[in-house]
Amino acid sequence: MQNISKVIIPAFNEQNSVGKVIRDIPKEWVSEIVVVNNNSNDDTVRVAKEAGATVLEEPEQGYGNACLKGIAYISQQIEKPHIVVFMDADYSDYPEELPQLVQPIMDEKVDMVIGSRALGQRERGSMTPQQIFGNWLATRLLRWLYGAHFTDLGPFRAIRYDSLMALEMKDRTYGWTVEMQVKAAQQKLRWIEVPVRYRQRIGVSKVSGTVKGTIMAGYKIIGTILKYL
Repeated sequence: MQNISKVIIPAFNEQNSVGKVIRDIPKEWVSEIVVVNNNSNDDTVRVAKEAGATVLEEPEQGYGNACLKGIAYISQQIEKPHIVVFMDADYSDYPEELPQLVQPIMDEKVDMVIGSRALGQRERGSMTPQQIFGNWLATRLLRWLYGAHFTDLGPFRAIRYDSLMALEMKDRTYGWTVEMQVKAAQQKLRWIEVPVRYRQRIGVSKVSGTVKGTIMAGYKIIGTILKYL
């Protein structure tokens, strides 16, 4: 298997999970695993390095900030990857499912693949009721306003490197995933969703685990959808 993909994993205080994520990624499918330490105060960096990942530092907190840091690092390399994969560091995704997201792009059928938790199997309690409702509302707005029939804003996704760079991603916090999908619809990228499994994360969510985080994320996601009309 030609390892033409690079993986970007934003991480904030994920010492108990990030090593498991890195371990479970099929190494024959990737050329580099990039963990972006997003101002952690635990052993996330040490664990990630020991597991074999390249570790970058992004002290300004925000999911988008971490993703942008990873993209900037990859874009400066002489040899660019064909595909960039994003996944979370909390072990809620199943990294071993990476080939399911990468293969349709390798087959030149699509430019972007979203791992859909709505189409796949979710472990009980892996998503809060507000997360489920938020995903439902956001995907309905994407359908009504952009004609894009998504079922999820799932973090586990793969995109052709050239397509990713053409999107000119900007969001620095909670709106990252939906910005990618809005811009993909606007630029008429070829995309599909594939079912993925989802389990309870290790540790407490920094977003859905608090009332403030849930409200702020919901506000930002809806705002991002409306922003690009």
